[in-house]
Amino acid sequence: MEKTQFPIFRTKIKTKKRKFDLANPSERADYFQLKAGPEIKKIKDYLKKGNTFIVYLLGKKNSGKGTYAKLFIEAINPASLLPNNKNGKIAHISAGDVIRNVSEELKNKTKKKELIKFLEQNYRGYISIDEAIKALLSREAKTLLPSEFILALVKREIDTMPKKALFIDGFPRNLDQISYSLFFRDLINYRQDPDVFALIDVPTSVIDERIKYRRICPKCQTSRSLKLLPTQKIGYDEKKKEFYLICDNPACNGARMVAKEGDGLGMKPIAERLKLDGKLISQAFSLYGIPKITLRNCIPKEKAKEYVDDYEITPQYSYKWDKDRKEVKIIEEPWTIFDDNKELSHSLLAAPVVIGMIKQMAEVLHL
Repeated sequence: MEKTQFPIFRTKIKTKKRKFDLANPSERADYFQLKAGPEIKKIKDYLKKGNTFIVYLLGKKNSGKGTYAKLFIEAINPASLLPNNKNGKIAHISAGDVIRNVSEELKNKTKKKELIKFLEQNYRGYISIDEAIKALLSREAKTLLPSEFILALVKREIDTMPKKALFIDGFPRNLDQISYSLFFRDLINYRQDPDVFALIDVPTSVIDERIKYRRICPKCQTSRSLKLLPTQKIGYDEKKKEFYLICDNPACNGARMVAKEGDGLGMKPIAERLKLDGKLISQAFSLYGIPKITLRNCIPKEKAKEYVDDYEITPQYSYKWDKDRKEVKIIEEPWTIFDDNKELSHSLLAAPVVIGMIKQMAEVLHL
């Protein structure tokens, strides 16, 4: 994405210096209050009055859409993150999760019957319900389901959480779905509530590294990164001469985290998907009549000290094996990458990006 479309957002403020551990929820709460306290209060008061909003999260695959939504909710209304909490004011809906859940429901006769009944009442499209369900069950990761079908499924999910502010992740996902999103709030009885596109700019080099160094626990399926988000304990395989992560979950009994099949290829398998996502963001950016929030993941290295604090920059980790002590030495330093404009840059942690989201949201809501 061009730099002119995604301005640099300043999170550095003139105040008593304090370094926050942004991986620590308690310190992250203090951080949010320090850097966006007035805006957080305004949005909280807005929601307490029964007001809502819809945010369509638009970003390339693996750009962190779900993470940004979760941290926004954590800062504004953490009760919404508690399971089965009816008092939550904000909900996050992932179109991908909705489709996966529906796939599971179709295996249950009773739930399948209920689903089909809902679709008969709410789905309008150019293929039959049976054909749409068949496409869902047989689809490949690169195949997109009919827009009308996804719209009905997302609407069904929204019906379970009436009158909440919504973050919708994964819809629109194709160029033709942009027009659907413009009328979406009418379809779900949000006629008077503001909606906004949150456009996320993440360099492809960041996405590539995130995929290549991703590691998964084979037992609990927790995802971490050997390079960007290690666990507390690091192991070393002397035979293979490689370092590995050890799952932090005590129930996993020191399980060795592994790479998912194909992750070593990085972004290559999804290159076409990333191009389409980029076109989607550009098209949304050009629309009139709907506010846009711009979220920039990286900052030029030469401007970093002016705009952000050191602890807001994503660290990268490398390792050395101490043969004598039989232990791994961890080396931490700021992560430097080339953005899509070939400019040497630092990637930002999620929390400072969310500060920009909070402040821009307060402006969009005219608070």
